Amino acid sequence: MKMLKSVKSLFVILIVGMFCSGYVFADEVTDSINEGLEHYKKGNHAEAVNSLNFASQKIAQLKAEKIKTLLPKPLDGWKAEEPSSQASGAAVFGGGVSAEGKYSKKDKGSVSVKFVTDSPMLQSMMMLFSNPMFATSDGGKLEKINNQKAIVKFDAANKSGNINIVVANKILVTVEGNDITQDDLMAYAKAVNYDQLAAMP
Repeated sequence: MKMLKSVKSLFVILIVGMFCSGYVFADEVTDSINEGLEHYKKGNHAEAVNSLNFASQKIAQLKAEKIKTLLPKPLDGWKAEEPSSQASGAAVFGGGVSAEGKYSKKDKGSVSVKFVTDSPMLQSMMMLFSNPMFATSDGGKLEKINNQKAIVKFDAANKSGNINIVVANKILVTVEGNDITQDDLMAYAKAVNYDQLAAMP
């Protein structure tokens, strides 16, 4: 019974993802979904789960590649490394899609901008935003950045800090920096296009 529910849940997730994401799916994704459906009809539930897990993983990878394109460009005087992305399907540890950009100054200083979505960690972060006492208990300050609620932490003595922003209750934006000023940290947080992130399916 649990296996049947697992197959049905995966199938629903994949079909909804196909209609809502707006992506053009590779043949291997649609082939795997169709293959999973055929296995399900024949009662081969383990094979059906494997096929649908593969399709789910590929869809997550497509989403990771899409969200990676929304990372900000390096600001004046900074250079950027090649951005990275990671993805796991909904059946793997609750799922998760992330993309990260790393930036550095010519002399010194580094900043990273990371986007995370489809992850259980979003729930705990949203709880912080809903309760200002928790959000500021370890030195953080609630601020508004580009009309987004942000938790800002900065240690002036160590020239390091981080900013966390939850966009549209579905994407966590984390900006971290070392050997920088608070203005540098804020500049990268302001460089993110939050409207485009919010429009992500």
